Amino acid sequence: MSLIVQKFGGSSVRDAQRIKGVAAIIAETYLGGNDVIVVLSAQGDTTDDLLAKAEEINDHPSKREMDMLLSAGEQVSVALCAMALESMGLPCVSLTAWQVGIHTNSVHREARIKNIDSERIRMELDQHRIVLVAGFQGIDRKGDITTLGRGGSDTSAVALAAAFRADLCQIYTDVDGIYTTDPRIVPNARKLKEISYDEMLELASQGAQVLHNRSVELAKKFRVDLEVLSSLERKPGTKVKEVTKVEKTNIAGVAKDVTLARVALVGLQHNPGVAFQVFDLLGKHGINVDIILQSIGREDTKDISFTIHRKDLEECEHILNEHKETLKFDHIETDSGIGKVSVVGVGLMNNCGVAAKMFEALYEAGINIQMINTSEIRVSVLLDEEDVNLAVRAIHAKFFDEV
Repeated sequence: MSLIVQKFGGSSVRDAQRIKGVAAIIAETYLGGNDVIVVLSAQGDTTDDLLAKAEEINDHPSKREMDMLLSAGEQVSVALCAMALESMGLPCVSLTAWQVGIHTNSVHREARIKNIDSERIRMELDQHRIVLVAGFQGIDRKGDITTLGRGGSDTSAVALAAAFRADLCQIYTDVDGIYTTDPRIVPNARKLKEISYDEMLELASQGAQVLHNRSVELAKKFRVDLEVLSSLERKPGTKVKEVTKVEKTNIAGVAKDVTLARVALVGLQHNPGVAFQVFDLLGKHGINVDIILQSIGREDTKDISFTIHRKDLEECEHILNEHKETLKFDHIETDSGIGKVSVVGVGLMNNCGVAAKMFEALYEAGINIQMINTSEIRVSVLLDEEDVNLAVRAIHAKFFDEV
């Protein structure tokens, strides 16, 4: 007997017909002699609808109350799916995160899981029940509901798989695996049979929306056997694992991110510790920084440009202006009309010419680069948002159509 964790995204449970289809997949796994833990997201556009309802009431609601509101969507999903399984005569129970004991820190809207109690789920599994857990949510030390950020149900599933040492964690979506890029932008994108944890983590971090990046971090850390596959078609998906067969292109995929904004602090004093002051201040307010570029000093001043999530732009400007006298900068410039495109592949930086090939593709497409950032397995460029899809198509064609 195996223990299998199955996660189904919002599009997989969007209506009654889809929920019944999900219940059929769960039933097949259970009747195959396996213990099953199921994690569900909120139905379809439920989270967006709840966000819209909040905006009707309060333009700036507290993050705590937003977590109370947004966590409701997943509770609806697990209850409805449990009802579908009950109608099939299968034993099951739906549980919220507080009933399970998924403990997180107190960072509302972006909480991180600290530990998971095993007693309740173990008791239900011992009674041969299918356990359905509301994804995306947890509780902090005060007992308040927290949420894990967009895509957090993936993290819930992988964390449960790690805590219970599951034999397999399956992430069901509306696509049949992981592709070399978004097939909605590039119709001839290639489906990957397998991808390494490191490559998947970079792709997820750079905007690929198949998996939540923190779920991949956990899978890598605890060596969770992970598979991404479709809830609509019964076919093999993509395995995410430690070591994969090396493709001759050395490129796993091309990712885009259009949720960014660029911030430039102009005229900072050219003194030791200034960069630390800026980014320590933002870190203390929970604002994550991505690409950073510092100019060469001129006349005892320098400029620092960096990217953040677009939703944090207003708060970031407010915080920096509040500390303008301490940080000693001249003014702030911002741009919310940008996007990022990245190529990812293990050993990429040891493969001569990869960056040049990427830049050649952008040159041939007539696209200007604003900023460049690299790691051992990634090259990222910052562009005008209107050029992002064109850039993805051009880069993908350069690396995959010429093979």
